[in-house]
Amino acid sequence: MTATATAPPSALHRDRRFRTFWISETISQFGDRVSELALPLIAVTLLTATPIQVSVLTALIWLPNLLGLFLGAWVDQRTHKRRLLIAADLIRAAVLLSLPVAYLFDAITLTQLYLVALLTGVGAVLFAMARQAFFVALVPRSAYVDATSKLSMSRSLSFIAGPAVGGGLVQALSAPVAIVVDAVSFLGSALLLSRIPVTEPPPPPRRTSTLGMVREGLVLVLRHPVLRAALGCTSTVNFFTFIASALLVLYASRDLDLSAGAIGIAFGLGALGGFAGAALAPRISRAIGLGRTAMIGVVLFPAPLALTALVSGPTWTKVAMLAAIELVSSIGVMLMDVNLNALLAAVTPDDARGRRAGAYSAVNYGTRPLGALVGGALGATIGLRPTLVIAGLGGVLAVLWLLASPVRHIRTLDEPTT
Repeated sequence: MTATATAPPSALHRDRRFRTFWISETISQFGDRVSELALPLIAVTLLTATPIQVSVLTALIWLPNLLGLFLGAWVDQRTHKRRLLIAADLIRAAVLLSLPVAYLFDAITLTQLYLVALLTGVGAVLFAMARQAFFVALVPRSAYVDATSKLSMSRSLSFIAGPAVGGGLVQALSAPVAIVVDAVSFLGSALLLSRIPVTEPPPPPRRTSTLGMVREGLVLVLRHPVLRAALGCTSTVNFFTFIASALLVLYASRDLDLSAGAIGIAFGLGALGGFAGAALAPRISRAIGLGRTAMIGVVLFPAPLALTALVSGPTWTKVAMLAAIELVSSIGVMLMDVNLNALLAAVTPDDARGRRAGAYSAVNYGTRPLGALVGGALGATIGLRPTLVIAGLGGVLAVLWLLASPVRHIRTLDEPTT
């Protein structure tokens, strides 16, 4: 699937199809912020989960990405990618609604929480595989960075307002009931996606078996110098940052003794950096080059996490310190994501987007549950603060992948990338 539009990047916001897709993702992102806070809080407050149990919950959300190897190959053979996106939204809405229903009957268990995490993860993977092809059907190549920036700005805005709103909802309604907001957001997303007209040509005739297509995806990712470097970089940074993210809510709640509302405010204020990073990423990329901007982001994303271990003092100081750390980290992740995601879209052949996304996600996101489990084990043995230091300093090593690759020299998407 290729984009037929030729409008310049500045016209994207006037493109009805892209605008509808943008609104759809924005609604869903805001709902996700509620669940990201509510799910671990259900485990911590209602089910008195241990650090290892909380890390298992985080791991199960990301474990289905290992299925991306096969789902990506399967998606490449489907004509109607939009239908898959809608199905993924509806699956996640139904699964999440089971939690408030169980709460009404006082029947929530850790097993159910684990199943919800696993099944919503499967829905997220299916959505991500189909989204790759759908994105290039809506956006011309010249607008990849700008479109990714706009989508990332919405994601950043959700991190600004979402945690604060989510924290307030959790305190006012309880964590299980607050999850209804995320379920409704998926239903809204599905409705909007159903209204986007798009031409979806049939895939080329299958040349090999599903296993052969899986192998093609892996070979593409591992042999292409840009894809290989980006994968090594993002996998490394994801492994270390998920050591921290698996424990961050637990650390803020128990060690720092912050309420759900205070945690939400800290994360929401910190997420202002993500909005700024997403908005500035195209401008910085044009000024110093796409590769250099991505490398700066790779360092700024994990490094501040090491400082989380130093948070102390009265409540307002703890909230301010957490917010400042999240602010710098959020700027970094957007400088990294906007530029690397645009680069991935540019170098991937149209007929292999699902396979590439599946192979890439299986490795990249597959490191997240591993990092979460390692974080739980380290947190239980050496303590939460030392574990956070390891996560921050280890994540900085990810930049070495880009330094040793052609990415460091790439300034624009028009340059050769092989």
